[in-house]
Amino acid sequence: MEAERKLEQIKQKMHKTDWNRGYFRALYGMYLSRKSTNDSYSFFSKLDFTDKVALQGYKREFLEHTNNGLHGEFDKGYFSAWSDCMRVLSKIDVPNAVAVPMVKASEQDKPLETLRSDKSQATMANFFQGKQERSS
Repeated sequence: MEAERKLEQIKQKMHKTDWNRGYFRALYGMYLSRKSTNDSYSFFSKLDFTDKVALQGYKREFLEHTNNGLHGEFDKGYFSAWSDCMRVLSKIDVPNAVAVPMVKASEQDKPLETLRSDKSQATMANFFQGKQERSS
């Protein structure tokens, strides 16, 4: 709940620019990713917070996107937030218990299915499963 409150405070105080919207959207995505315990495809779920070299590498990669003239202001703000996140994570000591992926082993083996909130929206696994069935 504290993270939600902080995000709302940031949203209320920020100037409405494309860069700020991109930065905020990245923060909100990070929050949702950490809040969810069953998203094995999210970037956060695959991160090893104890691997400082990898975190620095991600930071450099996000900075490259931030400095890329082909990206718009929204994208630059988005990648700046990720770069800042990697910078912070690489400087703090994170206990090993937090560094493990948040997906439970029992959930990794579950078949993926159509999203419950939108029956017209299917996962990539559904797409490939249907493709394999048609080719058989």
